[in-house]
Amino acid sequence: MLELLNIKIEVERLSNILGKGEDCLDLQYLIARIQYLDQVIAQPDFWNNPTRAYEVLQEIEYSIFYKHQQYQRWCSILEDIKAALQLLELSADEQLWQEVQSNLTQLHQELETAEIRQFLSDPEDKKSAFLTITTEVDNADSQYWAYMLLQMYWRWAKSHNYQLDVVEISDGNEAGIKYATLEITVRYAYGYLKSETGTHQLQQISPFDAANSLRTSLASVEVIPILDESIEWEIPEKDLEITWPRYRGNVNHVETWVNMVHIPTGISVFCDQERSLMQNKEKALAILKSKLFAMPTAGYAYALAQNVQLDKIQPRQIKPLSNKLIREYILHPHTKVKDLRTNVETLAATEVLDGKIDLFIQAFLQQLNHATSVGKETLDNFKSLL
Repeated sequence: MLELLNIKIEVERLSNILGKGEDCLDLQYLIARIQYLDQVIAQPDFWNNPTRAYEVLQEIEYSIFYKHQQYQRWCSILEDIKAALQLLELSADEQLWQEVQSNLTQLHQELETAEIRQFLSDPEDKKSAFLTITTEVDNADSQYWAYMLLQMYWRWAKSHNYQLDVVEISDGNEAGIKYATLEITVRYAYGYLKSETGTHQLQQISPFDAANSLRTSLASVEVIPILDESIEWEIPEKDLEITWPRYRGNVNHVETWVNMVHIPTGISVFCDQERSLMQNKEKALAILKSKLFAMPTAGYAYALAQNVQLDKIQPRQIKPLSNKLIREYILHPHTKVKDLRTNVETLAATEVLDGKIDLFIQAFLQQLNHATSVGKETLDNFKSLL
């Protein structure tokens, strides 16, 4: 009876959230917004600004096919839960009870994600993302740690039903990986995952040491937004050095890898996951363009947005975002994961490595949002800690 009462209290809380009629949880707001955007499209000069037109069409598609339908589904799930609770008060039914718990867990998780999304206000936050993991030291422990992080982010994305692919990967010498890049194709992927940029440290008993030594391993994570059709920009061919395998007549083993280097900055991308050489070339170019667009220069400005000439930037001027230690994962002698920026920590290290990282994402975004509200100077100081 106590557990049933707790669930009824939680259902009432979720009902209040859905009934507030605010922001992304408000059906009437969504309908009004769609109607307004329809009026914008009807203006005779709408197509005069292709970039703005693309953004409007993207918002309409998102509002209609995601927000609107999602809100209606949430309300439907909540009504089903309420109806099931009424039946359970009359008669115990184990299968129905499990269904209520499952639906409630799902609804709670999705509403929590929607609440996090309210902190994502930057234009880049809405974009999909490339997430790159790189070992800091060329040894088996660090390479296996990079592989564990790859699994963690893969499971996180899958738990949210996000589409993702491995677009570049290099296997380790003994185990794990040297580096890998994931492409997470979903709206707000960058906004969610920008909290993960930095160096991640693992402390555990080495599985590769017969003496069971305690080892510390480091791996860096870099998250960048994927450019879309709203960004019209091409890299001059003279600034690119592209290499690919030479054909050697072996039709049974055709290599399709492409390595692309941006000569002025020295930034390189290796891609070998697509089926054809041209597909790998296009993917490598997409990653490289995104890296250059998001590349921080002095003052943490987007290079293109500030009209910085990329051919004037030297490699030594590039300030990596991923060289700051942001999170510690301890598996021995005790278990704990702690974020060093927000001080949020949990003893459930195994669950975190299984992809449950939303508590760290939410805390980071809340802190970043608070920094934004108190002024630009505070925000700049906070970003310098990344």
